Amino acid sequence: MTFIKMEDYEITLSPGGLDQLSNMIKAMYKDVHLFVITDHHVYQLYHEKFSAVLNDFLIQYVVIEPGEKSKSLKTYQNVIDTLIEKGIKRSHLLVGFGGGVVGDLTGFVAATLYRGIPYIHVPTSLLAMVDSSIGGKVGIDLPQGKNLIGAFNNPIMVFIDTDFLKTLPQRDYRNGLAEMIKAGLIGDKKLYHALLEKEEVGETEIAQAIHVKRELVLSDPYDQKERMLLNFGHTFGHAIEKKHHYETYLHGEAVSYGMLIALEVGIQLGETKQELYDEVKALLIKRKLVCEPLLAMEDYKDAIVHDKKFLSDGLHFIVVTRPGDAKIVTLKMEDFS
Repeated sequence: MTFIKMEDYEITLSPGGLDQLSNMIKAMYKDVHLFVITDHHVYQLYHEKFSAVLNDFLIQYVVIEPGEKSKSLKTYQNVIDTLIEKGIKRSHLLVGFGGGVVGDLTGFVAATLYRGIPYIHVPTSLLAMVDSSIGGKVGIDLPQGKNLIGAFNNPIMVFIDTDFLKTLPQRDYRNGLAEMIKAGLIGDKKLYHALLEKEEVGETEIAQAIHVKRELVLSDPYDQKERMLLNFGHTFGHAIEKKHHYETYLHGEAVSYGMLIALEVGIQLGETKQELYDEVKALLIKRKLVCEPLLAMEDYKDAIVHDKKFLSDGLHFIVVTRPGDAKIVTLKMEDFS
């Protein structure tokens, strides 16, 4: 079991340790009512086991459709209506039980319903374990772009049981690997070099990826400077997701193409070596996160104008100079050629 301390909550990494969750919740929550937000896939696979583990609590489930399209105003409204109908109070505890979409939505509901309800994350996908459940960024999408409505709202606990990965489809597993490759490129060259070889990751690599995000979140909790490094590959990644209506590419796949575009931009700026681009491209092809012919930057430039990192002085864009080392550069649209 691994404990990773954030500023005001703790991440518990406990492979096969779901049975410990009940006591951990009891240590911080004295009521018996739990309200669990999950999606249909996770519910069908795990709700009986989850309910059995938490049989000392009175659990009510709110089940949404899986996929990015559930991060919408409509689903947000439906979830809130359902929770109120089920009798949730401000003092009750919300549980986000699922992948990144469930976690982002749960955190945003918790931030806004009754002006704040405590919540915990129990991530079930690799992507959620290493990225979206950590750092307190929560939100929903708009037609104009991804995560344009949101808040910073930390959970009171994140509980990671890697046994959930045993039922994760391979494509979704690789989806999480993309974010781990990103973490290695921006902040941990040992992790990056391990991922050059490993198709499957364990507790060690997951903890390494979490620590990359942890350090950046603690140094810049509200995403004003250093934390922006976590967006490496995401400017064009989000544009790719949006332009294909969140149907063609999973998040990690879109970010993988976005990382290659960012490396191309780094080469043009003299910040990135061609050898690194070639190595990352080969890795992403090997992991089936991208395929040739690659997506072209010019096809997505028009879709980055609503990116949250477009500030008054220009777009704050992330380039990698070498594995484990990244920097923020400020660019204008004409710089993307």
